[in-house]
Amino acid sequence: MKVEPLLYGDRKVYTVSAFNRGIASWVARLPSIWVEGEVTEFRRQQGWQSVFFTLKDSTDGACLPVTMPRSRFDALRLDLADGMTVHVFGRPELYEARGVFQLRALSVEPLGLGAILAGLERLKRKLAAEGLFASERKRPLPLLPRKIGVLTGNDAAAKRDFVTAVQSRFPAAHLVVAQTYVQGQAAPAAISATLQALAREPEIDVIVLTRGGGSFEDLLPFSDERVVRTVAECPVPVVSAVGHEQDTPLCDHAADLRASTPTAAARLVVPDERELRERLDAARAVLARGAKGALERARSSLARDRERLDRAPALLVERKRAGLEALAGRLQALSPQRTLARGYAIVRTDNEIVRSGADLEAGNRVDVELAHGGFGALVEETRR
Repeated sequence: MKVEPLLYGDRKVYTVSAFNRGIASWVARLPSIWVEGEVTEFRRQQGWQSVFFTLKDSTDGACLPVTMPRSRFDALRLDLADGMTVHVFGRPELYEARGVFQLRALSVEPLGLGAILAGLERLKRKLAAEGLFASERKRPLPLLPRKIGVLTGNDAAAKRDFVTAVQSRFPAAHLVVAQTYVQGQAAPAAISATLQALAREPEIDVIVLTRGGGSFEDLLPFSDERVVRTVAECPVPVVSAVGHEQDTPLCDHAADLRASTPTAAARLVVPDERELRERLDAARAVLARGAKGALERARSSLARDRERLDRAPALLVERKRAGLEALAGRLQALSPQRTLARGYAIVRTDNEIVRSGADLEAGNRVDVELAHGGFGALVEETRR
């Protein structure tokens, strides 16, 4: 674009807008380039059409403003943050309204540690989306494991700390220690293979991954996708005790439990024998008190039952006597003697009871039985 100056005699004068427009036109002819720098002043707000940050040269502090369209930046799925070293590909441009020279970014790539961190974050999101870190997948540890698998390197300190802590807490614990590469390029495959082999060992109920601290790069094998998937797929519970408390490799998220140190891992996988014995003694005391109480209650119940048995024959005799008396009363009520006692008499002739006057004739001799005694009589007259 041609920029025309204002003429003041023989003097050519450009307005600010014209000057900026001319410089912007010249800058626009420069090629797209890669620029390396440290991200500072990163700004990304909801509703903004662009993201903004500054690239700083760590050697002398020189700075370069950078802008990038929001849609292009979001498509890269970067976790860009201040302090990261990046390579930015873009075109130099001059923002005419403010006369600001800046780099309009077309692409951003993290460099070195920043790139590793970004890659790990992408892997973490991917595995989490698959459910490998879900809390419902976590399994409880056995109270008294038959055997404890220990995957460690040649790091004597980490192995010694764990073994010493286990033996001091529970001397009867049975440990199966497997040493392998835990650092370097060969480590991920070695860790995965060793973990699978330990899980196949008979009677192993829990496996502990442990190694001492180290640099971020030293611990990277425990964030390798192969290792994380092997931990998640392990048929027995896994405790991750890798690095120090501030270290969090991805295997920590896939493990059933995470321990900050090897000593802390020992406290998770075995109980303290002294505490266990104290609890057993307390349980025995409770059981003894319960058994004693039950025995006393049984004895009291037996005594009551015997007392009832002792009283049973007398009660039975009383019930029988009462029954007989009631029966006797009923029989007495039906007895002819009771009838005689009420003033009636029984008349017999030839030892047969006379029931009708028609059975007698005048001149017959009869015997009359009274309630007390009797007499003989001669029939003078009969009535039918």
